[in-house]
Amino acid sequence: MATVVDSGGQGTDPARRRLTSIEVLCAVLVLAILGQSWLRAAFDVPALRTASTVFVAVCVQALPFLVLGVLLSGAIAAFVPARVLRRVLPRRQAAAVGVAGLSGVALAGCECASVPVARRLMGQGVAPAAALTFLLAAPAVNPIVLVSTAVAFPGEPGMVAARFAGSLATALVMGWLWIRWGKLEWIAERALRRLPDVEGNGRWRAFAETARADLVDAGGFLVLGALVAAAFGVLVPGEWFSALGDQIVLGVLVMAALAVVLSLCSEADAFVAASLSALPLLPRLVFLVVGPAIDAKLFALQAGTFGRAFALRFAPATFVVAVVCGVGAGLLFLGGAR
Repeated sequence: MATVVDSGGQGTDPARRRLTSIEVLCAVLVLAILGQSWLRAAFDVPALRTASTVFVAVCVQALPFLVLGVLLSGAIAAFVPARVLRRVLPRRQAAAVGVAGLSGVALAGCECASVPVARRLMGQGVAPAAALTFLLAAPAVNPIVLVSTAVAFPGEPGMVAARFAGSLATALVMGWLWIRWGKLEWIAERALRRLPDVEGNGRWRAFAETARADLVDAGGFLVLGALVAAAFGVLVPGEWFSALGDQIVLGVLVMAALAVVLSLCSEADAFVAASLSALPLLPRLVFLVVGPAIDAKLFALQAGTFGRAFALRFAPATFVVAVVCGVGAGLLFLGGAR
């Protein structure tokens, strides 16, 4: 068999290649199907059955919204030029922040996709305050997120209103704070360079690639969140959640920190929050407001896109504002700490 000589002079066999993660996943699923009888007998433990039920329920409920979200995100990235939004933004920055925040209602997208969109806006001359407001609003107040929240919390319309108000307030406040104290030199120069719009057949390629990448990234975080929710339901004693419910301030802080660590997709996080039914609504609302605004993956994306100087200032401020706005929205729409 012929070999290919690489630049270092070593022979490599083209037939030999590394397995991808998708192939490994498919192999594991096939083995699990073939050995399901043995697995059922080996792991016939009530706690594991409960955990698996919670895991499957969270994934099945959230997956349709996740798929719809990444499809819309890919469509926006490919077919909605950033200049369209730039044309409708007022010249006055304070008013532009308000319009950018409300535009998040119509332009759905996950938080991972909103970072490159915000970069494109800046590259086409949109004021950073407006671009950053859109970055925070688009993944948090779009219809997909609101509908998924309503499905996850049936009979609790106040949760939908509170999430919308808290998330929108977070985006607007951060935009106005940037106008007052933000400095352009905090943003890396590469983020301000003009990016070309996608044209012609490349739009469908951009749509497919964006949707695929978002689905892989967000799907992994959904699985992680479902696993954590299942583990919480089995491993964490119910008395701990009761203690958090009795100490509402501690509960809010713990759920805010958990939102940062879990880094869930905004189209799916409501189902994870709903599974933590032992907690009051207020801490779970803060979890839903903080997560799409700032989490571990968003900090990494922001640092890589806009620079570390920006991320180290913007992320902590966003966390504080999101917690305050989430609590305020909860007190207004949920009638306190219930």
